[in-house]
Amino acid sequence: MIKGGPKKDLQGKQIQSILISQPKPETEKSPYFDLAKKFNIKLDFFPFIRVEGLPAKEFRKQKIDILTYTAVIFTSRNAVDHFFRICEEMKIKVSQDCKYFCITEAVALYLQKFILYRKRKVFYGADGSTKGVLEVMNKHRDNEKFLFPSSDSQKKDIEEWLKTNKCEYATATLYKTVSNDVKEILAKTNYDMIVFFSPSGVRSLFENVPSFEQNGTRIGAFGPTTSAAVEEAGLRLDVKAPAPQAPSMAAALDQYLAGLKK
Repeated sequence: MIKGGPKKDLQGKQIQSILISQPKPETEKSPYFDLAKKFNIKLDFFPFIRVEGLPAKEFRKQKIDILTYTAVIFTSRNAVDHFFRICEEMKIKVSQDCKYFCITEAVALYLQKFILYRKRKVFYGADGSTKGVLEVMNKHRDNEKFLFPSSDSQKKDIEEWLKTNKCEYATATLYKTVSNDVKEILAKTNYDMIVFFSPSGVRSLFENVPSFEQNGTRIGAFGPTTSAAVEEAGLRLDVKAPAPQAPSMAAALDQYLAGLKK
């Protein structure tokens, strides 16, 4: 436990501990560690979910011929990893002319692990939102046949857009999200705040603790779909990112905690 005085919100609720539902950063330069020092709070990391790839044998049952698609849509690094894993397992060599539409620049740059990066075939949304990447895809929708690699809980809005715009496409389930056992860590510490990064993480909370009641626990959420999942679960959302002045969750937490000191 980090020593120091408690932080109070407007209702007098003390903020001394935050649980980040992701793996602990590998580098000490993470802004999360700066937050812990700056505000003298206990900051723990524990992933609420894990990703398991579908074996090639299971993927073949979907009867999708990857080589017939001229464009691939990526909404996460997991999708990138598992798309190229399946290609390797099935000995598929993706055409150099294939286009890639990514939800963020970070995901687009991650492609460099697998392909020769050329801007003329890698595209991404300007603001990191689903709307942003759909606006880019709209310029190419009549000329491309889209493949959407996803998990078993993919972004429904992208698939709906593809249907609405009568695009040629297929959704390929390449991996699934599985809830981790988080009962022990939640029982060990009564966290003042829990931060989520995916709808699956919110689902994991209730799978582990069906009787969970928020009471005074603060909830943070990164991304619009995660925020929606928090609210749909009947929880009060206290910290939301990204925002104009807080593009990352660390920045949003910094602003929130600084506001409690005033």
